[in-house]
Amino acid sequence: QVLLVESGGGLVQTGGSLRLSCAVSDHSFSAYDMGWFRQVPGEERDFVAGISRSGGRTYYTDSVAGRFTISRDNAKNTVYLQMNSLKPEDTAVYFCAAESHQGLGYDYWGQGAQVTVSS
Repeated sequence: QVLLVESGGGLVQTGGSLRLSCAVSDHSFSAYDMGWFRQVPGEERDFVAGISRSGGRTYYTDSVAGRFTISRDNAKNTVYLQMNSLKPEDTAVYFCAAESHQGLGYDYWGQGAQVTVSS
């Protein structure tokens, strides 16, 4: 069983920054594409950012491009999401996810971290 544990969530004012971390309990971490998603109560879980196995390719949804940065440290089995210029609409539970078989979707998920941006 692969475990993903997020940390770094919290309360921040509009315009502030937070960095989420996701530690993965699997020595095959460097073979996984990784992603961050977010969910507001009553709504679908939405893709936020993704990163390839080597970290050479990154992807963002339009609403966070230029403000959020996804990165990974394969030596530490950890993926990060640096969030800058936060807005109230960024308030959500953020989940990290791992795609253990490329092209087959994300199959491992963390428990989520709450991010609240006050206006």
